[in-house]
Amino acid sequence: MVPLPDVKRTSRVRPTTQTHFHIDFNWWQEQDRDWRVFLQSLLCLEHQQAFAELSEDHMVDFVDPMTAEVQRVDGLQNVLITHCAKIAGFISPHTTMVDAIFRIFLANGNIPMTPMELSQQSGRSPDLILRVLTGERIYRGLRPVTEG
Repeated sequence: MVPLPDVKRTSRVRPTTQTHFHIDFNWWQEQDRDWRVFLQSLLCLEHQQAFAELSEDHMVDFVDPMTAEVQRVDGLQNVLITHCAKIAGFISPHTTMVDAIFRIFLANGNIPMTPMELSQQSGRSPDLILRVLTGERIYRGLRPVTEG
């Protein structure tokens, strides 16, 4: 029997269709992926042109609509979540399941969602979504929300 590679698991509890997931942007950095290039490819045309001129570490002030707390956030993530992901056609019937789930999280401000909730928005089976999100490979930083 071939030993499996060490896999960093966030919990010993097996996720279910009621487990909350989100985009873990730290995963992109931990994996040394150039996530900014990928996120820029999702920008609308207007913002692709605007961000072509800006530095990679462009930060903006973000006011949390629930708490009114002001915090510095990555400008690229902010414009993608607050504008580009809201444009019609951001998610199409032809979008792959992983990309559709990723885009759903962007469109809802990366608020954690369960596979059941993702199913309602994507039209895909919650069990299939759960299998994809909990498989050996982590896609696009889509991970269960961890406590703490």
